[in-house]
Amino acid sequence: MSFDRVETVNAASGAALRLYRSEAPEPRGVVQINHGLAEHAERYGRFAQALAERGYHTLAHDHRGHGGTKAPGAPLGRFSPDDGDRLVLEDAAAVLDLAAEEYPGLPVICFGHSMGGLVALNLVQRFPEKMQAAAIWNANFSAGLQGRLARVLLGLERFRMGSDVPSHILPRLTFQAWGKAIPQARTPFDWLSHDPDEVDAYIADPLCGWDASVSLWQDLFALIFAGADDARFGSVPKSLPLQLVGGMEDPATENGKATQALRRRLERLGFSNLETRLYEETRHESLNALNRNIITSDFLAWADRVTARR
Repeated sequence: MSFDRVETVNAASGAALRLYRSEAPEPRGVVQINHGLAEHAERYGRFAQALAERGYHTLAHDHRGHGGTKAPGAPLGRFSPDDGDRLVLEDAAAVLDLAAEEYPGLPVICFGHSMGGLVALNLVQRFPEKMQAAAIWNANFSAGLQGRLARVLLGLERFRMGSDVPSHILPRLTFQAWGKAIPQARTPFDWLSHDPDEVDAYIADPLCGWDASVSLWQDLFALIFAGADDARFGSVPKSLPLQLVGGMEDPATENGKATQALRRRLERLGFSNLETRLYEETRHESLNALNRNIITSDFLAWADRVTARR
């Protein structure tokens, strides 16, 4: 299952974005997809097909340093030597602008998984006028003291080794630690899904599973701490529909605790249109879980509700 077509979009940031597109014959809205770390947008083809069948156009781009996107100073594994967090948001905002330009009048849902969830919530903070709803899936903004320590360690690594080399420390604290959290794991990537076929496809994909550079990790923590800053939600309409999704067996979100923490924080800030779903027997990649049909159906039902209320 794949997208209808693949194209290149030149963003003002200087990036040549690899863009995957699917279109619905009778559209009711547009979903802009932000993929996760060390993967790429083409993996969302099955989701795009379900969206098209329900009446949603899909635009999914490879972030800089991922997949087929090309950008100055952004080889595989790095956003940019400097200001990568700002540039990755500008790239995604360019795709939101493309959705508004090419599909005028249709409501736009900004969707993000994992790292893409970090991007999506930061887009909510900076560009709420570019979307009618947002879905934040499997993202962890609960860095706290551990996050501040990680930033210190990354700063030391950058001082010693430079910014464009893979971090030695962060993979042990993230991907490797999450892999060890799965009992009787068959592979180091079983934390992604209970479905062995999906795990094997990820491992076999040369554009997945690589080690991120020191600067990319620094950019990710910049997105985490920006998303955790309550003051940045000041201009966001409190009625903006937000869907928060997590897996109850996802070590990357502390088995969904990070999703619940985000819900509580948004409630405290006054957001009134929240839907939170935590799925049992679901690990990190909800769209590749064994129960993905149920999860996709729930998303479509939510999308129908939030686009109908315009």
